Amino acid sequence: MTRTSTAIITAIIIGAALASIGLFMRSGINNIAFRDRAVTVKGLATREVQADKVTWPIAFTTLGDNLPSLYDQVTATNKVITEFLTSNGIDPSEISVGQTTVFDRDAERYGARTQPYRFTLTSVLVISSGKVPIVKDLIKRQGELIKKGISIDTSYQYQTIYEFTGLNDIKPEMIAEATNAAREAAVKFAEDSDSKLGKIKTASQGQFSIEDRDQYTPYIKTVRVVNSITYYLDN
Repeated sequence: MTRTSTAIITAIIIGAALASIGLFMRSGINNIAFRDRAVTVKGLATREVQADKVTWPIAFTTLGDNLPSLYDQVTATNKVITEFLTSNGIDPSEISVGQTTVFDRDAERYGARTQPYRFTLTSVLVISSGKVPIVKDLIKRQGELIKKGISIDTSYQYQTIYEFTGLNDIKPEMIAEATNAAREAAVKFAEDSDSKLGKIKTASQGQFSIEDRDQYTPYIKTVRVVNSITYYLDN
């Protein structure tokens, strides 16, 4: 083989090698580019549920000048309220009697007493129950206690609280629903961008929130969760 032929063959081999390297580099760059193509979507799941626990404080006040007599009245009133509750489906274990507070107007440092009575006693019975429908009905009927001369305090600090405690029972279904919603959004994006939806790159689950549906029906709750998922996009 002549020196010229050898040089030609060597040049061909080197050229082929360089071409192969170029193809491999191009392929690698393309793979990196496609691997970095991704879309992040969010999936929302909401559900309305009924509260399964209620806390109902029944506060009442007693006025007078004779403190021992007032304590006797408070005890008697607590008994009347307890009987009203237990005779209508509330268990005694669901009723707790709070400490009675005493306000003595003569003990005020400033100003003269203008009220006719010296003492104001406030007592609170708290009903904590899972019998939400029964308690709701009794709240509507608390006028029966007022007719018996019991001064019910309905101020803001004694508001009824409704809760939903069954979140763990509906979590799996809601997470699946939010994930499906996210995937549907990702599929739509992939179609619009002439791509195919690939595997999940990252995923994060948002915190569940439980809120009143509105201010008028606090016993109806809205449960909400948002999942955030990033998918790879393929050609």
